[in-house]
Amino acid sequence: MNSIVIVIISVLFLAIGYGIYGRFMAYKVLMLNKDNPVPSVTLKDGHDYVPTNKVVLMGHHFAAIAGAGPLIGPVLAAQYGFLPGILWILVGSLFAGAVHDMIILTASVRYKGKSIAEIARDLVGERLGLITSLAVISILIVSMAGLGIPVVNALKNSPWGTFTVGFTIPVAIFIGIYLKYIRPDKILEGTVIGVLLVLLGVVLGPVVQNSFLGSYLDFDQKQMSLLLAVYGFLAAALPVWLLLLPRDYLSTYMKLGVIGALALGIIIIQPDINMPAVTQFVNGGGPIVPGKVFPFLFISIACGALSGFHSLISSGTTPKLIKNEKDILPIGFGAMLLEAFVAIMALLAATVLPTSDYFAINSVPEVFDKLHMVPQDLPQLSAMVGEDLAGRPGGSVSLAVGMTYVFQSVPWLKSMMGYWYHFCIMFEALFILTTIDSGTRIGRYLLQDLFRQNSREMSKKRSWFNAIFFSGLITLFWGYLLYTGDISTIWPLFGTANQMLAIIAFAIGTTYLLRSKQNKYVWVTVIPLCFVTVVTLSAALMNIFQNYLPKGLYSLAIISAILILLVCLVLIESIINWRRITKMSTNELSSVEIELIGEPVMSYNNLKNDVRSKDRIL
Repeated sequence: MNSIVIVIISVLFLAIGYGIYGRFMAYKVLMLNKDNPVPSVTLKDGHDYVPTNKVVLMGHHFAAIAGAGPLIGPVLAAQYGFLPGILWILVGSLFAGAVHDMIILTASVRYKGKSIAEIARDLVGERLGLITSLAVISILIVSMAGLGIPVVNALKNSPWGTFTVGFTIPVAIFIGIYLKYIRPDKILEGTVIGVLLVLLGVVLGPVVQNSFLGSYLDFDQKQMSLLLAVYGFLAAALPVWLLLLPRDYLSTYMKLGVIGALALGIIIIQPDINMPAVTQFVNGGGPIVPGKVFPFLFISIACGALSGFHSLISSGTTPKLIKNEKDILPIGFGAMLLEAFVAIMALLAATVLPTSDYFAINSVPEVFDKLHMVPQDLPQLSAMVGEDLAGRPGGSVSLAVGMTYVFQSVPWLKSMMGYWYHFCIMFEALFILTTIDSGTRIGRYLLQDLFRQNSREMSKKRSWFNAIFFSGLITLFWGYLLYTGDISTIWPLFGTANQMLAIIAFAIGTTYLLRSKQNKYVWVTVIPLCFVTVVTLSAALMNIFQNYLPKGLYSLAIISAILILLVCLVLIESIINWRRITKMSTNELSSVEIELIGEPVMSYNNLKNDVRSKDRIL
């Protein structure tokens, strides 16, 4: 099948879906209003709550949600063929992923920028709030380690890549200072300067690699894991405008430029898709993803279709920066569909490779030998980029090779394949690092919220102490998992944990709609909630009994079991609460309802006390 057909179908589907279903969600279901107060204005502090231009915020939000998932997941899931992945990305992103992101972002904006755990506490009560906090923090720790693995694998023993990616950090700090103090709000000017400096880092990469500095930048896997943890700590502890916001913002335009160039290259060159629509591995036994297409496709492709991690961004940094409620539609809904397009491009980049080359890159040598395949163009591609590409699983390398494979058909680019390959590696690392920094900062918020609820002394500490202490604590947790794990152990756990978080987010979103008296639209969250619950719990149980226990990975089995228990408790508590709400009349709800805009819909304790005063049983 020709790849350009997939590109055209995908663009039309996502664009029409945004115009119809996105507007339905914004103005019928959530009733967004530009005149409603937002926390970035009412709680403005210059550190976390900052009214932000929607173009800049779109860049930050997209960069934060579009981590490893839309790049790595589709590449790994190509094992099943190109068709299952494309269908799940398009349908899942529109009817599940975008709804998930948008409803949590709206709820958080209307709850003063509170985290998903705090929203659960206000909506349903202290018990569910505590359970949600523990579940979300546990899942976040696993997710951060899972997202870090591809970066470590791509940059280890690569001075060129390490310098290029590391160079973006001082560039981001400079642009943050430039836009705040030197040339305030000159966004276009800052963007041009920042992008040019980032590109300079790519050009200088081979010079640095071949100089005496190259030996100092040649880090192994353990060293790279420690450096990544240090970066996460700094991004979480420093003011949001200094590092996290400008870096994510600059990264977004770099990412979109690369994806746009890839799409243009596919349109011009029109490469054929070499991977079959469906492979024999849909029935299991594949060398890359363990298990059958159902349910493992739906946890392998997460961020490109549906990702629970997005709920942390949508109730973390972004709601504290929203300048206007109407910006929620392009940021909350549109960014998810943009990420789906990135996932489609990543899938195409992997599937235009000769099938044998795809499996040679993503399988360890002893596993690839059992497939009885012979690499086709991989030796030539390895020579072009100057690195041995075989036996480098994890998805990031095969994606970069796939992009290189597309552009080698352009005559004047053939001599620049080494630059292009390392540029693609930097591009992927930027995608993932922007999720690492936002995720670590959100972990800091969640830990602060949890300790604030249970420790008066900690809540009295100065903000700078809390920022440093909790940033260090959350970094220590995920950094340890990253330091001791690898792609085969962490990624399957990350996939299930990520979608468990989506279950929790949909449950809270359903409660929010019921409390908002939007019962007739509750199906927009209930249908995807039912689907993702069946898929994720099935995959988690299969991982325990078919993957972890047979291999003696008892710690991962225990972590999975704990996560399953926490998610089930959240569902049970939510269902009990839904029954309570639906038994109340509209008048009774209105009698205890606090004004929706600017304050919570109603606190759980107010609801409970009022209903009991009416002799109703909760």
